[in-house]
Amino acid sequence: MPIINLKMYDGRTVEQKREFVRRVTDLSAEVLKCPPEAVTVVIDEYRHENWAQAGTLTSDGGLAQSGPGKHTP
Repeated sequence: MPIINLKMYDGRTVEQKREFVRRVTDLSAEVLKCPPEAVTVVIDEYRHENWAQAGTLTSDGGLAQSGPGKHTP
């Protein structure tokens, strides 16, 4: 049973998450030769003040700050 864990900043819409889990489930089932019912996807969302890169919180403008045109982990 594959378990896929996505860690990302909060702020995505339910529609985006729904599409993500559908696509990841379909691809995983195809590649891993298992039924879609065997695939579990867990989404962990983090606020910017709970994520840091290179010693700087992303809420303080750290390297991993997300948004249009910015690097997202």
